[in-house]
Amino acid sequence: MRTLARIHWAGIVGLILVVALAVLPRTALADEPAAAPTVEQRLANLEAYVTNGAPDPAGGALAATAGAGHNGWMMTSAALVLFMTLPGLALFYGGLVRRKNALSVLAQCFGSAGLVTILWWAVGYSLVFAKGNAIIGGFDFAFFKGVTAAPNGDYSYWVSENVFAIFQMMFAIITPALIVGAIAERMKYSAVVAFITLWMFAVYFPLAHMVWGIDGLMNGVWNAKASIKAIDFAGGTVVHMSSGWSALVLCLILGKRSGFGKRAFMPHSLVLTMVGTGMLWVGWYGFNAGSAVAADNIAANAFVSTTLAAAVAAAVWPALEWIMRGKPTVLGFCSGAVAGLVVITPGAGFVSAGNAVLIGIIAGVVPFFACTKLKALLKYDDALDTFGVHGVGGTVGAILAGVFASPDINGNLNTNLKAYIGNGLWIEQLKAVGITLALAVGGTALIAYALKAVLGLRPSAEAEEAGLDEVDHGEAGYHLEEGGGHGGLEDLTADPARATALAFEPAESA
Repeated sequence: MRTLARIHWAGIVGLILVVALAVLPRTALADEPAAAPTVEQRLANLEAYVTNGAPDPAGGALAATAGAGHNGWMMTSAALVLFMTLPGLALFYGGLVRRKNALSVLAQCFGSAGLVTILWWAVGYSLVFAKGNAIIGGFDFAFFKGVTAAPNGDYSYWVSENVFAIFQMMFAIITPALIVGAIAERMKYSAVVAFITLWMFAVYFPLAHMVWGIDGLMNGVWNAKASIKAIDFAGGTVVHMSSGWSALVLCLILGKRSGFGKRAFMPHSLVLTMVGTGMLWVGWYGFNAGSAVAADNIAANAFVSTTLAAAVAAAVWPALEWIMRGKPTVLGFCSGAVAGLVVITPGAGFVSAGNAVLIGIIAGVVPFFACTKLKALLKYDDALDTFGVHGVGGTVGAILAGVFASPDINGNLNTNLKAYIGNGLWIEQLKAVGITLALAVGGTALIAYALKAVLGLRPSAEAEEAGLDEVDHGEAGYHLEEGGGHGGLEDLTADPARATALAFEPAESA
């Protein structure tokens, strides 16, 4: 009987186990290896990589891996954007100031690179690109937590997030450095460092999140819930408008340079300025074409539109000088090229080649009159025309992007903006311009007045006259001591007779 009972209970237990195996999920008992992706799935992901499309998560290792070509282009683009600041912008600005202030401008550009890198790593990247609210991101990525070589699908399917973070960091570096041009030669270095630190938190981080963050207020391309359906491909509002309008406010609060309007402030080396301009133009391909965040057809269109707009504006600006003043200047060529690059930036990946040429013409005309006529009329001391080129140019470019954007150039415009293309997108752009102006002007004024009260913005009149190179950094960019300066040539200004004698000496043979 006991043997029969044991057999009976064993049968019941066995039946229960059979039922359990049939009913319970397989994973509840044992983890089975995932099914290998099919050849079709793997080929589909390879096609998605080539076309920069969304991968199939079941399609194998490629679905969770950065694509080599896209990653390579983005690392190159990040280097090109840094090249814009160091040495491009540094030389462009450095050549335009007087000799005694050349190093101060270089130091301010270098200082921005170091300071902003630290802020970006600690909290900046997270505040811009982590999910938060419509105005500012959260702290999920603080200190680059979780920012690895794996892609973040919110921003790119095929680019490592750490590469994307560094690429965007280069934009954060150059933006406050642009402001330096308006206040060159008269703001002490300690005040510049304090201003940049506070300005990044008050203006740049929230504005960049609103425009580019996945849940941002003005990210019309990717955020279906964006209150303002605006576009900004590579930084017309985020970079150029924010820096240009902030530069105007800061230079007004700071006041004019000592002697402004009473004596000429001539650039000490237009050669350096021209070299810096060339570096800016080359670097701008990373700035604009890199903003496609892939090596794809959108990047190719941005590359072309950037070239055309810059070249056309570089021809139009000096042509206007030739007509109105009798001579085209090298500074005109440089200013026109930069203006063309600025104005095309917000629409670079959205507009056709023909419209890029038209934008280049407008970029050569409007900033030209802003820098020559408006500045003279209002008599503000924007030392290196940051407002005229970046503030005015960025504003014009943001509006033109809304006018000329085409889904034939960038199919992503059909994602959330199909109803706005050719039907009021420029109105959304005006809204974005208004918010950018309010944030840049209001934030800059608040910071500048606070620093003026607490730290002081300017050196003494004597220090300013001596030059910021020596006062702030204890160095000189050029040593022109008598008998040994000028690159080894004699300083003959104190000895006219010696200069006259040398002028008639026969030249040495090669």
